[in-house]
Amino acid sequence: MARKILVTSALPYANGSIHLGHLVEYIQTDIWVRFQKMQGHDVHYVCADDTHGTPIMLRAQNEGITPEQLIDRVWHEHKADFDGFHVEFDHYGSTNSDETKRYAQDIYRKLRANDLIETKSVEQFYDPVKEMFLPDRFIKGECPKCHAKDQYGDNCEACGATYAPIELINPYSAVSGAQPERRSSEHYFFKLSDARCQEFLSAWTQGTQCEQTIAPLQAEAANKMREWFEAGLSNWDISRDAPYFGFEIPDAPGKFFYVWLDAPVGYMGSFKKLCELKGLDFDSYWNKDSQTELYHFIGKDILYFHSLFWPAMLRFSGLRTPTQIFAHGFLTVNGEKMSKSRGTFITADSFLKQSLNPEHLRYYYAAKLNGTMEDIDLNLEDFVARVNSDLVGKYVNIASRTAGFISKKFDGEVAKAEQLAGCDGAVLMGEFLAMSEQIATAYAQRDFGRAIREIMKLADRANEYVAQQAPWALSKQEGQASKLHEVCTVSLNMFRLLTLYLKPILPKLAEQVEQFLNISPLSWSDAAIPLSGKINDYSHLMTRIDPKNIEAMVEANKQTLAPAAEIVAAKPAISPIAETISIDDFGKVDLRVAHIVNAEHVEGAEKLLKLTLDIGEAQPRTVFAGIKSAYDPEKLKGRMTVMVANLAPRKMKFGMSEGMVLAASGDTPGLFVLSPDCGAQPGMRIK
Repeated sequence: MARKILVTSALPYANGSIHLGHLVEYIQTDIWVRFQKMQGHDVHYVCADDTHGTPIMLRAQNEGITPEQLIDRVWHEHKADFDGFHVEFDHYGSTNSDETKRYAQDIYRKLRANDLIETKSVEQFYDPVKEMFLPDRFIKGECPKCHAKDQYGDNCEACGATYAPIELINPYSAVSGAQPERRSSEHYFFKLSDARCQEFLSAWTQGTQCEQTIAPLQAEAANKMREWFEAGLSNWDISRDAPYFGFEIPDAPGKFFYVWLDAPVGYMGSFKKLCELKGLDFDSYWNKDSQTELYHFIGKDILYFHSLFWPAMLRFSGLRTPTQIFAHGFLTVNGEKMSKSRGTFITADSFLKQSLNPEHLRYYYAAKLNGTMEDIDLNLEDFVARVNSDLVGKYVNIASRTAGFISKKFDGEVAKAEQLAGCDGAVLMGEFLAMSEQIATAYAQRDFGRAIREIMKLADRANEYVAQQAPWALSKQEGQASKLHEVCTVSLNMFRLLTLYLKPILPKLAEQVEQFLNISPLSWSDAAIPLSGKINDYSHLMTRIDPKNIEAMVEANKQTLAPAAEIVAAKPAISPIAETISIDDFGKVDLRVAHIVNAEHVEGAEKLLKLTLDIGEAQPRTVFAGIKSAYDPEKLKGRMTVMVANLAPRKMKFGMSEGMVLAASGDTPGLFVLSPDCGAQPGMRIK
C-alpha cells in the first residue's frame, strides 16, 4: 500500500553560499526521497531559504541593497547549486512568504491562548551608532576567562569558555565598532518550562507517548535530550527588537519573531505553496489526527530546536508532530574541519566549475552515511580512488566490456528469456535479484553505506563472471555465437539491476543507462523484469576523476573564498588620506548637529531621499541626500545626524538642496550616515 510522506531538509540560511558540508544533508535526503518514490509511495520533498534575522539585514545594508533584493539573489544561487547536484525538491520556497507569515502568527496566537507566552524585561547590549540591540555574535571583546582578544559575545574560540555577553571585557559592537550600552527591553518568551511542555517533551523525545508507534529520535539523539532535561528546560526568547528583518509579532509593534520561530514554520509555508500548485490537501498532512508521515532531515547542531521547540510549538497549537527527525553529523575534509586557508572550505559552485561530476560526490557521501549522527570525512585522495575504482572500474566496466558485442554481432537484440533458462548466468541473475529486499532495507534505514557495500559485492561478482566467460575470446571462436549472446545478455541484465539499485544515488547516470538499454524509467517493482528486445549503441557513461581537477578546486577555494557568513568589524584597507590642510581651512566648514524632522522618497529619483533638517534655525532646511540605497526613510525620522551648514545651496531637478549630510563609505558597498553622541542638540557646532 502506498504511503503518504512529507519530507523536509533544514533550511539553508540566505547569508552565504552552499558548501560541501551543507550538501551532506541535501544529498542524504534526496537519496532517501528518490528511493521512497521508486517504491511507489506518494512522497513530497520541500525546503526553503531561511531569510530572516540580523545578519541578513546587516549584509543587505553593507551591500547597499534591500534585504528582499539580497534574499532573492541568494535564492537563485542556492537553487542553482541544488539543481547542479541533482537535489530534486518538489518545491523550494522562502521563509519570507505570506504562507509562512500566516502560519507563524497563527501558531503564536494559539500558544498565547494556551497561556504559553509570557513577557519580561531583558537587559542587552545596544549599539548607539547603529541604534539596535546586538545579538551575541555581533558583540566582541576580551574573553573573561583566558583574556584572548576579539572573542564573540557567547563563547571564546581560544579557550572554549561560554559566558554571557555582559561578561566580556572591553566589549565593542562587531557592526559599528562602538562601545555598546546596556539597555532593557520587553521580550516575549515561549514557556518551555511549563509543566505541560515538560511532560509532553519528556515522553515524546523518548518515544513513550501512548500514540507513538515509532521513536521519533535516533537513540543517540534521545540520550542527548535526556541530558538537556536533566539540566532543566528554560523558557525560550522568541522576540527581537526593531530594526530587524522578519515578521512582526501580532499586537506587539516594534517586536519581531526571532528567526528560529518562523524558520521551521517555513516547512509548512513551502508545502502550502506546493499544495496550491498541485491541488493537495494541506490539512491532511498537518492536522493533529493526520495519518500521513512527516520526516525532517537535519544536522545535529540544530537538534535542540527541532526536538524541543518545534514539536512543542506544534503540539500546543493543535498541529501534528513529526513522525521522525533524522540527524546527521558534520563533514570534515581530509580529517579536519573545513578550512578557507587550506582551500577545503569548498563551495558547491566551485566543485561544479572544475568540471567535476556531482554524482561522484553523491556516491562518495552515500558510501559514508550510515543513518547515525556520526561525522563523515571527505578524504580527497580516497574520493578519487573510490569513485574511479567502484563506479568506473567496476560498475560501468560491465557494460563497456559487453554491450558492443550485442550491437555488432546481434543487431542490438539481447537474448530472449527462454534462451537463458537454466544457464549458469541465470542462477547468478537470481542472486542479484534476491538482494533487492536487503538493499531496500538499507536504503529505508538511511544506511546507504551498507547498501553500497552490498551493491559493490554484486558488481565484483558480475565482473568475475565477465572475466571468466571472456566474451572477447568467445567472439573470435567458431560456433560460440549463442554462448556469446547469452554471456553478454546476462551481463547487461546484471548491469540493469545494479543501475536500479544505484538509481537513488546516481539519478542522471541511471537516465543515461535507461536510454542505452531502451527501457522505461526503473522503479523497485521492475527488479524481476529482464531485458528484452533491442538496446541502443553503447556510448561512454562515466569518466574517471582527474586528480588535477581536485587540486585545481582546492587551489581555487584558497584564492577566492572570503568570509561571507558574518559581518565583523575588520580593519579594511582605507582610501589614501587627502592633502594636509590648516586649522583655518577646516574652520571654514561649518558642521552642525541636525535633527531629521522628516525623510521621504523623491519621485523619479533613483538615489535620493528628501530630508527635512532642524539645526536650530527659525525654519528647517531641505537637503537631498544620495542615501536611498542604504536607508528606509521611515527609519531616519527622529534621528540626529551631522550636516555641512554653510555649503552653497544647490538647485537640483527636484528642488533646492540647502546643505549636505555626512555619511561614511569605503571600497565595499554601503553608506553609513553619521550620528553625534547622545545629548547633542540641534544646531550645536562640531569643532
